[in-house]
Amino acid sequence: MPITVIVSVKNEALNLPSCLDKLKRFDQIIVVDSGSTDDTTTIAAALGAEVLQFQWNGKFPKKRNWALQNANLRHEWILFLDADEFVTEEFVNEVATKTQDPSYNGFTIQFENYFMGRKLKYGYGFQKSALFKKSKGAYEKIEEDLWSHLDMEVHEHPIIEGKVGVIKAKVVHKDFKNLEHYIAKHNAYSSWEAQRYLQLKKSKNELLSFNQKIKYGLLNTGLLPTVYFLGAYFLKLGFLDGKEGFYLARFKSHYFFQIQTKVNSIKK
Repeated sequence: MPITVIVSVKNEALNLPSCLDKLKRFDQIIVVDSGSTDDTTTIAAALGAEVLQFQWNGKFPKKRNWALQNANLRHEWILFLDADEFVTEEFVNEVATKTQDPSYNGFTIQFENYFMGRKLKYGYGFQKSALFKKSKGAYEKIEEDLWSHLDMEVHEHPIIEGKVGVIKAKVVHKDFKNLEHYIAKHNAYSSWEAQRYLQLKKSKNELLSFNQKIKYGLLNTGLLPTVYFLGAYFLKLGFLDGKEGFYLARFKSHYFFQIQTKVNSIKK
């Protein structure tokens, strides 16, 4: 399939084999690594992927925009994945069909989420516009040179010109790393989000999505952790996913509590 897949990684030896094994129908697979100390790059090369090393200097561009600007991309359509995201045959078939439609410049991807080894059917799902034409899209630039510590676009949204569709078949999101990794990762993300929130408070001209406006509005009131838990666990029926549904709702609500607390800490 004439599509380039870019997989951004760092120390992903546990997840990467399952991710790459499912990408065989795509013509070009590029793994962009950030100095992994495990077997990530060895695995990537053994499975036929091109491996690029990225060393962030603390400024724009980060990893994904850097790959768009510097990698030898053979195709117009680019699919961005993380190592813990696994495509299905149904997803690949739908992508093969829909990317033939010249009226679309990008597509939003939906995910089937796993937590602590269990497939979750309820709670809040998530999606991102991770498939787009390289001539029509790039990840947003956020002025964060003085405070960011994340070398990859985690929260930055792609800015895509023209029509963006939806891929209905879902990608599996299943991290084989342990809960300790999940907690540490979200601790780092909450620090970024706190700084981003304070940056937005100073600006009147930021283009925010509807969901971002709701999130930052609730964060401003101090109600976001509680509202998220009630929504995920009760309104979105997360309790039907058993203890894993409860744990995820609690962890995510605590994540927003971390952001709230860090915002107040930074202000002081």
